[in-house]
Amino acid sequence: MKQTLILALRNLERNQRRSLTTLLAIVIGVCRILLFGGFSKDIRFGMQTDLVRHSGHLQVQRTGYFKYGIGNPTAYGIRDYVQLIDILRKDPVLQPMTLVVTPTLQLGGIAGNFDAGVSRTVYAEGTVPADQTRMEEWNEYEFPPDRQRSPLEGTAEDAAVIGEGLARVLQLCAPLRVASCETPQVLADGRGQRAAVDAPPDLLALANAEASTRSASVSSAHIDVLASSAHGAPNVGSFTVVKAEQQGVKELDDIYLALHLRAAKRLIYGADDPRVTAIQVELRHTEQLPAAQRRIRQLLEARFPDQPMDVLDFATLNPSYDQTNAMFDVIFGFVFVLIGAIVLFVIANTMSTVVVERTVEIGTLRAMGNRRSDVQQLFVCDGLLLGLFGTAAGVVVALLLATAINHSGLTWTPPARVDSIALTVRVGGQWLDIGLVFVTFAAVAVLSAWWPARNAARLSIVDALRHV
Repeated sequence: MKQTLILALRNLERNQRRSLTTLLAIVIGVCRILLFGGFSKDIRFGMQTDLVRHSGHLQVQRTGYFKYGIGNPTAYGIRDYVQLIDILRKDPVLQPMTLVVTPTLQLGGIAGNFDAGVSRTVYAEGTVPADQTRMEEWNEYEFPPDRQRSPLEGTAEDAAVIGEGLARVLQLCAPLRVASCETPQVLADGRGQRAAVDAPPDLLALANAEASTRSASVSSAHIDVLASSAHGAPNVGSFTVVKAEQQGVKELDDIYLALHLRAAKRLIYGADDPRVTAIQVELRHTEQLPAAQRRIRQLLEARFPDQPMDVLDFATLNPSYDQTNAMFDVIFGFVFVLIGAIVLFVIANTMSTVVVERTVEIGTLRAMGNRRSDVQQLFVCDGLLLGLFGTAAGVVVALLLATAINHSGLTWTPPARVDSIALTVRVGGQWLDIGLVFVTFAAVAVLSAWWPARNAARLSIVDALRHV
């Protein structure tokens, strides 16, 4: 075997131009696959980081809330949530794994700027701002620092943050300094002012009652939110909008409203015993998710048997995460097969040409007593060496290119994001992916050399020796 490898190596050296051309094709193919794989891996980790920072790795919800609760969140409120959070934070099994355990209350309602005579249905979320800021610190995959502080942190309890689309609808662009916000033609003509008159009388009465208690120093960026209380009666809360933030998705941007948890509870439950719709749990490492999920379920079954609850992971809560990953997996598989086929035919063409050029040599080897299997093994070794050298060089070049890209300062804006991020590809450290590419391309090289080697071994000795 050693002698066969030496002969195969000499054959590659003898045809340097052809060997370098074949090696270059393999190097380019390996680089393309590894760089695209590193880019898709970076997108996957980036999506996961955004989701975990916003809603945690896990959420504890009342059973059925995920499917049906958005229509009636008060019916799926978690009782005794303060006790539950205390249990999760102090559990000796969960404590080493968790970073943040925080409640959240989601609700729907109608937000109105009655000074302008406009209103809009909204999706509201009550959170603890300090906990949300801590959640933003999670960065397991070591992305360039972009830690963001919750805009509600340090603000008054009646403060609110809305989407830029909602700010445009409610005509709050000027006080919130929202760009690209022209007055709609219907309002400019004065016809939109009928909205104030056509609003329901009970809503106007509640809004006026809230307005009478408003401080004279309140900013003009002010909204009133109508929501259904836990008893089904309407309730109105008055809020000062401190900031408008673009949410990345227009559908969410047009309805998004963030509140302090206390304000959201007061709006829904008033003086009654408040509840929350979910408890968010952020872990130190994503790989701890299955163990944490099992432990939380055990605690819920043991301590809250009368209150059925689910423990859902971030991928279940955000179906688009798995859908996007599946899309990139399909694209990566297609690219892998396409480039693998190109490399296969390049090596097969090279080996077929070599067989034709070395026909006399094959006849001589057979006349000297070498078996057909020895000849076939010699050409297969040629293909194997081409695959090994080309793949190894491709991995090195891909690592160098990835390093150059990661330090180039290039930026791009992914879907569902409003701010640009650094363009990075994750090739270094992904040794399992590198190993898979290395083994696959070596196997492709051997496979592509096998058929020409088989034809070479089946040549007649007499025909091979008289070949011109």
